[in-house]
Order: sequence, then structure tokens, then C-alpha cells
Amino acid sequence: MKRVLLTPVWVIQIFTQSKSFTSNPLIGSRLANRSGLHVARIVVAHLIMGLRMRMLAGGVASELRKTWYRDGFMVIENFLEPEQVAALRQEAENADTEVRECIQGDTLTHRIQLDKATLRGLPCFNAVLNEPRLQSLLKFAAGKRVRPIAYIQTIKNGFVDGPKDPQKNLHSDTFHPTMKSWYFLDNVDERNGPFTFVPGSHRLSLARLKWEYKKSIEISAGADRYSGNGSLRLTEADAAEMGLNAPKAFSVPANTLVVANTHGFHCRGEASSKSTRTELWTISRDNPFNPSPGLDLPWFDDLQNRALAHWRRHLDKRAAAKGSVSSWHLVDLRNTIANTDLNIDDTDVNSNAAVDETQGDRIENAA
Repeated sequence: MKRVLLTPVWVIQIFTQSKSFTSNPLIGSRLANRSGLHVARIVVAHLIMGLRMRMLAGGVASELRKTWYRDGFMVIENFLEPEQVAALRQEAENADTEVRECIQGDTLTHRIQLDKATLRGLPCFNAVLNEPRLQSLLKFAAGKRVRPIAYIQTIKNGFVDGPKDPQKNLHSDTFHPTMKSWYFLDNVDERNGPFTFVPGSHRLSLARLKWEYKKSIEISAGADRYSGNGSLRLTEADAAEMGLNAPKAFSVPANTLVVANTHGFHCRGEASSKSTRTELWTISRDNPFNPSPGLDLPWFDDLQNRALAHWRRHLDKRAAAKGSVSSWHLVDLRNTIANTDLNIDDTDVNSNAAVDETQGDRIENAA
């Protein structure tokens, strides 16, 4: 009976950003994927998202657009004035607001969600996020006029004993174009784990489509947790099979903005133990089958942030009922290491080890 009731939902999800092979038996159907379902979704989604990006390309310099379409990323050094950078660093260091932590292997990730209420106490971050130049770049890359969800994010490498951080394996976030950005407040190099991207791996070559077809069948028959949830992992053999370029590590100075299409293969770079980097981080994902880029409505921005905060509190309560804490749990920064001994409830994790392309991004799209 449950299957009968859920079947209409599963059918509708085929025409949305839903990507999990394991939670939707139609998306994960071996027969359907042998018939080309996964590849068909990829092709249609890319065509529609490409159209949406071109609709929003007017405010972006032609050289940046060229780089975006060719390589899958844009890089702008010296993005802000020095005094703005100093002010942002000071606000990030002194922010007195809610901080959430996720433990992934040997890495801690701390995030401060930059919603309307938080930004009242962070005027410099508020000013930067409202800069038309930044918003034009992010909206173009996302193919979406709705503003992305933003965070102050700190990556803390090697702060806990654990296996390798799964974010340091090359992977594609989802089957369609999607945007993430990093404005680095610290210098980034091999010491603190540079963002790494395979140039051109966002493009739909025949080799990529053949690989996606083969992988969809393999995943439908059972695969690792991350690939099963729609975030496909890349091996050296896979890269050679598709003729991909070598990964590029973005060792860049502070005050650099990187915007990437994370359908392309990417990861966090390897880093020294107990190293950190802090950034203004944004994410935007939308239903790739919707041909409209939407509208930039301030009340909607507030709504999606409120919905995300509400969802986080719901997960906190659900985890507490089990005697654990949620995968993105509240943290006292003065006592960070003690939190690594907590019993983590990861049942809310959908892909990529609990980053906000999971629950939070689904809230954004539902809002």
C-alpha cells in the first residue's frame, strides 16, 4: 500500500532536482536506466539550465562567461577593496551568533547561516552580499534569479581522529548544472586544502554521457552510499575513460572569488593537519526542468532561510529524541574538540556527507 501511495510522488520527482537512486525506486530502476532514464534527465536538464544561464548573462563580462562555459568555473582575484576584506575578517572572527558543525572524516566544517536576522549584526557581509556585481555572477552561474543561501564557512582540517574526509574525493554533486561559490578570506594553498576542480568536466561530452549511462546501471544494482544518493564519485580510471583534464587546485590569495558549476568533478584538496580556511560560501540549486529563472524577491529570500533554520531545529529535536545530535549540530566554538565525541545522528544525510546540497537545499527549493 505504501508503494502504491508513493508512486505518484516518485513519478513527479523524476521531473525535479531529485537525484537519489536509493530513495526513489523509479530513478534507481535498473530497467529504466537501461532504457536511458538517467541520461535523458541529464540531457534535458542541461539544455534547460543552459537556456536559463543565457537569460541571465547580461551583467557578466564576456571573458568570464567564456571561461564559465569552457572550464566550468570563474575566478576573480582582488574581488573587494582591502578595507572591505579587513572588515569582513573582523566580523567573521567576532560574530556572536549560532554556529553549526559537521564532522566528516577527520575534518570539521563550521557554518554561520547568513539569514536576515544574522546579517543585521554583520553589516559588512550584508553589504557584500548585496553588491550587484556579486549577485549578477551568482545568478548567472545558478541560472536563477533567487539569491543563493549564504554562509560564513570555516574548514578545519585534521582536527579530529577519523578516516579521510569524503569531501576530498573527486565527485559530481548532481546530474544537472548547479552553483557554489567561495570568496576566500584566507590565503589558500596545499597547507589548508584548496578547492580542486577538473576543468571542462561539467560539459556533456559523448564520453561523459556513456560513463553516466554505465554508472546509472551499476548504481541501480547497488553502489557506495554517495553515488547511490546521486553524487557520483570519480576514480582515476573513470577520468582516463572520459579523457578528462587533470584536476586544478585553486591555490589563490585571500580576496579571491571562485564560482563553480559543481556538476563538474571537484573536491576539497588535501591539507596539513590542523589547518583552517574561512570563506563566504554560497549554494544555489533549483529544479533544472523549470524553464523560468524565477524572480528576485526579498520576502522569498527570507522565507527560504527561515525554512532552512526550521528544518535544522527539527533535525535537532529528532536526533535528541534518539539520544544523539544532528549531523549539522550546534557547537560551542570555545569547546569544539569535545563535540567530536558526540553520538551523531546521520539519518538526515542525503548526499555528500551532509553538506547543504542535501536537506537545506531541498528546503530552499520547496520554500
